[in-house]
Amino acid sequence: MKTFIYFFLCLLAVSCSSIQTSYDYDKNADFSKYKRYVFTEHAMNLQGLQELDRNRILSAIEAEMTKLGYEKSETPDVLVDIHVKTEEQMSATATTSGGGYRGYGYGGGFTTTNVNYNKYTEGTLFVDIVDKGTEKIVWQGRGTKTLNERATPERKEANIKEAVAAIFRQYPKPK
Repeated sequence: MKTFIYFFLCLLAVSCSSIQTSYDYDKNADFSKYKRYVFTEHAMNLQGLQELDRNRILSAIEAEMTKLGYEKSETPDVLVDIHVKTEEQMSATATTSGGGYRGYGYGGGFTTTNVNYNKYTEGTLFVDIVDKGTEKIVWQGRGTKTLNERATPERKEANIKEAVAAIFRQYPKPK
């Protein structure tokens, strides 16, 4: 639960890291028949998520769905669900310094290797589009980015919009 709270306090708010996106979809789905959507109860009430951040994510998804020609409706063709995952990561950088004269078989040189460790958290936002009739996922977009807990509310909002837009760039065009 703490992980989800932490994730959304810093969601996708990084100054020097870009979002990595991927997607998968049902190649047999007819995306041209989908016109209306609604968020799932799960998406609307994601536990452990700060309300402000959840609203930012939902608003960004609504904007992208509108760009794709979808209309929010009580009689949807598709359901939109979201999931989040965080994972602690660590990177190591080794630097070697020193040296000395080593010619003709003589020793005398030395080296020192220092290893610096950097711990950071990666967050992943999953957006699922589910066919209302079959209740099967027809598309899933994912975005992963290093999180920054010191992001301002304005930076969080901008980063969330950018991340969601990047995820939806891979949405299939209707046939």
